[in-house]
This record gives sequence, structure tokens and C-alpha cells, in this order.
Amino acid sequence: MENVQRCDWVTEDSIYKEYHDNEWGKPVYDDKILFEFLLLEGFQAGLSWITILKKRENFRKAFDDFDYKKIADYTPKKLEELQNDKGIIRNKLKIKSAVTNAQAFLKVREEFGSFSEYIWQFVNHQPIINQFKNHSEVPASTELSDAISKDLKKRGFKFVGTTIIYAFMQAVGMVNDHTENCFKYPKK
Repeated sequence: MENVQRCDWVTEDSIYKEYHDNEWGKPVYDDKILFEFLLLEGFQAGLSWITILKKRENFRKAFDDFDYKKIADYTPKKLEELQNDKGIIRNKLKIKSAVTNAQAFLKVREEFGSFSEYIWQFVNHQPIINQFKNHSEVPASTELSDAISKDLKKRGFKFVGTTIIYAFMQAVGMVNDHTENCFKYPKK
């Protein structure tokens, strides 16, 4: 889709347009996809999202298609392989956190039946539709992302600071931050 108005953070890069048009802000309830975004947002910390998007397929291969059950059982040998994988972000702490987070993710699933049930309860199972005129109005974090971040940390998750969690909430549609002039902004 060319001649459409998008959120002003979207560059001319086709991968960004594709992500914005088909994923960002769209509600996700599938645990596998929620885990994928949780993992990718953690790896994104300190980097640009486009860097992660361009490496997404490499992450998918390296991390067993984001299978949290397999990732929870990664061995030190597998972690070493990941640290040598040039196709992903080779940050030792972030790689280790993928395993920690997969283990915590499984515990949440055990307690709530699904991660989706757990995470969506924070927004009463309904996306929050924000009304921002331009991207400069969009916050990096909110009281809600603070609360979710705090709860995730209490449950043993790593790389889940409030800014990472707000980006996660945007990615999985818990909050819809498409600006009012964007063609993806929900019409009433």
C-alpha cells in the first residue's frame, strides 16, 4: 500500500511498512506470538526496532521458532552456540534472559492457564485505544507498563523494564498507539 498515511515513525523501509501495516497494534492472544514479542523486545533494548525486524528470521531459526518449552531447557552448549550466531544480537545477558524468561513464561502459563490470560488481564482483555495526533505525544512508558514490568520482574522475568513493556504492549495491541492521521487508526 503506497499512498496511505502511516504513523510518522514508519520509514520508507518496506520491512517497517509491512510490520506497521500488518502487526503493530493488532491484538495478539496466541502465547507463542506473545513470547516471540517478549523475547524480541528484550533483545531490542538499546537498539532500534528495525535492527530486530531485519534479524527476526535469524532469531526464529536460532531460537527454535520461539518455542518457549524448548528454550526453557537450553543447555550451556546451546547458549554458547547462540553467542556465536552472527545472525542475532549476541549479547550474553540477553541470550541468557531468553531462557530465564521462557522458564518464567511456563510458570505463568501454569498459574493462569495461558500467558495471554495473564497479560491481557492488565487491560481488562480489551485494547486501550489512545488518541495521539502525532508520534511525539506517544509515551515511552505509562503507570500501567510500570505495574506490568514490576509484576513480571517479581515473577522472575529479565529485560522487562517499563519502556520495553510499553513497546511490547504496543506491538501486541494491548495499547493501540496508531496516530489519528494513520490509516490504521481505529475508526469509531
